[in-house]
Amino acid sequence: MTQQMDTNEPPGLSVIIPAWNEAEFLPGTLEALDNALSQADVRAEIIVVDNASTDDTAAVAEAGGAKVVTEPERKIARVRNAGAEVASGRWLLFLDADTQVTSEHLMAVQAARSGSLAGAGVPVTLDAPLSRFYTVGMRVWNALSRRFRLAAGCFVLARADLHDAIGGFDERLYAGDEICHSRALRRAARRQGLEFRILTVPPVVSSARKVHWYAPWQHALVLLTFLLFPWAGRFRRLSWFWYRRPH
Repeated sequence: MTQQMDTNEPPGLSVIIPAWNEAEFLPGTLEALDNALSQADVRAEIIVVDNASTDDTAAVAEAGGAKVVTEPERKIARVRNAGAEVASGRWLLFLDADTQVTSEHLMAVQAARSGSLAGAGVPVTLDAPLSRFYTVGMRVWNALSRRFRLAAGCFVLARADLHDAIGGFDERLYAGDEICHSRALRRAARRQGLEFRILTVPPVVSSARKVHWYAPWQHALVLLTFLLFPWAGRFRRLSWFWYRRPH
């Protein structure tokens, strides 16, 4: 059961979880989050944004102690922003519904909040053994993420006032909004003598379900599309990888 907030005292941290048909994965995510919050002694409000789900996502979130917000528009940037709009924490942590954090991640978040950071990301790994193709891909992403200070969408930490100042996640985009958010937050941080970086912690674990759903050539096709056409994220059809699931 996720932590219940004292309604008389605003939390320092709001955890926002976008969720479209996530009744299967959400219980594990919320349980891991609750354990991590308890072990790290961090107080937080948990907000699940139900994005037009047709399963029991909302009921599962409520049973897990989360505040549920409904957002009907199927666009991940809009869903993340919808959660931020009702959040009361000074800091925002955006997680994916299939991502499990540990106390080590949240203790690093606590340290970041008391330091000179305006936001942060973490390395990422998947919860299943991977072929060489995907192993190399994850290593490359984590190296690029750290080098260019780009947060993966499954774990984005931001100071709430700066998130608001940059207009939140870019709602013109169907995909890649976390990359634009990282860049915008980094620029806003620099103007205030702060920084945005990737925290030195073990990788956060997300589901490898898309590895099972789609063939390597489909993953390669998505990567090639976005490399050759950086603005592909503005088009729903070209961003299919994030909006389709096999039956």
